[in-house]
Amino acid sequence: MTQDSSAPTPRTPFDDLDDYIGLGRLGGLALSGDGRRLVTTVQSLDTERTGYVSALWEVDPAGELPARRLTRSAKGEAAAVFAAGGDLLFTSARPDPESSGKAEPKAALWSLPAAGGEARVLATAPGGLGGILAARDADTVSVAASVLPSADGLEADAALRETRDDRKVNAIWHTGYPVRHWDHDLGPDAPRRFVLGTDEVAEGERADLHQLTGPGPQLVEHGAALSPDGATLVTTWAVPDPGAARREILVAIDTATGERRTLVDDPDAEIGSPKVSPDGRWVAYVTSTITTPTDPPVVRAGLVALDGSGDPEVLADDWDRWPGSLTWLPASDGLLVTADDDGRGPVFLLTFDGGPGEGTVTVERVTADDAVFTDVCVAPDASAVFALRSSYAAPAEPVRVDLAAFVASGPAGEREPVAAVVLPSPAAAPELPGSLTEVETVAADGARVRAWLALPAGASPSDPAPLLLWIHGGPLGSWNAWSWRWNPWLMVARGYAVLLPDPALSTGYGQEFVRRGWGAWGDAPFTDLMAITDAAEARDDVDASRTAAMGGSFGGYMANWVAGHTDRFRAIVTHASLWALDGFGPTTDHAYYWGREMTPEMNEAHSPHRFVGEIRTPMLVIHGDKDYRVPIGEGLRLWRELLADSGLPAADDGTTVHRFLYFPDENHWILTPQHAKVWYAGVLAFLAEHVLEVPAGEGDRVLPDVLG
Repeated sequence: MTQDSSAPTPRTPFDDLDDYIGLGRLGGLALSGDGRRLVTTVQSLDTERTGYVSALWEVDPAGELPARRLTRSAKGEAAAVFAAGGDLLFTSARPDPESSGKAEPKAALWSLPAAGGEARVLATAPGGLGGILAARDADTVSVAASVLPSADGLEADAALRETRDDRKVNAIWHTGYPVRHWDHDLGPDAPRRFVLGTDEVAEGERADLHQLTGPGPQLVEHGAALSPDGATLVTTWAVPDPGAARREILVAIDTATGERRTLVDDPDAEIGSPKVSPDGRWVAYVTSTITTPTDPPVVRAGLVALDGSGDPEVLADDWDRWPGSLTWLPASDGLLVTADDDGRGPVFLLTFDGGPGEGTVTVERVTADDAVFTDVCVAPDASAVFALRSSYAAPAEPVRVDLAAFVASGPAGEREPVAAVVLPSPAAAPELPGSLTEVETVAADGARVRAWLALPAGASPSDPAPLLLWIHGGPLGSWNAWSWRWNPWLMVARGYAVLLPDPALSTGYGQEFVRRGWGAWGDAPFTDLMAITDAAEARDDVDASRTAAMGGSFGGYMANWVAGHTDRFRAIVTHASLWALDGFGPTTDHAYYWGREMTPEMNEAHSPHRFVGEIRTPMLVIHGDKDYRVPIGEGLRLWRELLADSGLPAADDGTTVHRFLYFPDENHWILTPQHAKVWYAGVLAFLAEHVLEVPAGEGDRVLPDVLG
């Protein structure tokens, strides 16, 4: 992107936080069985601008017609899936016009007829429905519903829930671990899978949901798929492991009898994301080895026969990338795979030489775009791939990739990636306030380290931009896709150059790049960050004398570590951050996962709290009380120790340069629109005071009407 620095900078939605939170946001994609209909979900502000509601929109797969809205309700609609007959299934808590109940409606299963007409309710459950799966060749649909443990069915569940509500009881009796996940308590109800036949639901009636699984936590956060004929449900199934741990195996359940059999049970790995082949013979899945203090996970695609014959096998074990999602080709002769790769997330084609389970496997990159692809769907004739594409240059937008042209371009292993074509979207990509480029350097150990750099319009040697180092979370992740929650363009619109680096532990650079930081978070990840910051500061359009750093979650950990190990930055923002590893490890929502890496030795060597006395940089601490991944105790301890024990403590009269932005009702991400505004406004004000040198105290007056 080239812009005339002498011309007035055009106004963009990133110049005003109200404009920004009002932008439409796409998510999810569903393709009908005949390939003629493509549906996505658009999230937009509600009328009070205090929450988001979603609606279903249809996108023309041919790219000739504008997108059109299909649903409209105050409660919104989500999770679109096409049934075998072409009807569009979705979930919504919108009022049921045929119900006389006064209770607040829960998410129900709705159907929008392919032939036109009004949507109708197919099924309900006292705790709501979700996890829709539809068979390709049969009228079989499976849904998930959370049910109280002692209920033998949905009617009993309704009675038990009413009793709890009447008696104001919300206590939970736990018999195992975990008890929390991200931002919500687990229990007392837990998911069970049900099945129904859409052809059996008459107009005005509700489906009789047939229960396939019983009580227990085995389906909490599960992934599942239906066979094309609807006869088999394949799902992950949590089993206990020593040390209050759990592990996911893969099972197949007969949808007529509920009989369950195990397909994959690897004591050294977790299984996820199952996909049944179109011919109904195979199940592809993602396998991730269980970590140790010295060994990071190895993530691969796996394959097993649906009938249980033969042993599971790992696919493309020599491919040094981690598969994220799997999509079968229509002829069951290959898979489309997404994976992080060098700051991108392309679509790859995995083909079998001799068919699934036989011969060698070839992996080729299909898409040429500098972007991430998600929600991959393939046309029934394998001519095209449909997906949502996003990058730091644009948010998610529907695209079509000419798969037939790619396959025809040469023999396997010699084909050239192709560019995606953007389809008419329900939400146009916003104008950006700057340009995007890349920066890279070589670390002390010879590793290549790269980053995206978002530059404000007009940044030049004569007017260099202050620099903001933004560290990603995870830690296993990559700055490679648009984020509404962590958006650099709001900072760019205020004149900052924003550096988005992928240090050691980042995905998309191979197994060894992850291993460089495993169990040693304060070593290579830190030195990589400093090296790439040096490279950015060496640019003549960046002002190395005005820099700041920030991060959230693991990025917040690194922000805390940076604060205790260098004073090169004028300000540091730390959100939902790990401070004392010995306190975080046992209290986070899945302590067994972190305990596999966080040994006492690691805690002793790499806990930021041990270096509090070295902190001489103003810090803004941000935390939500409902954060169960990084519990609020981390933020509270950090805040107190900053004021009492840091190298920049509070004065005797209690005044301090540090600030604490606390959200009593928010979680790990700060999701509600008005709180997101407060978050960004507070961060920008704090940075402005210390980096842009606005008058002291301006940050405390950033939103007086909201913050008091």
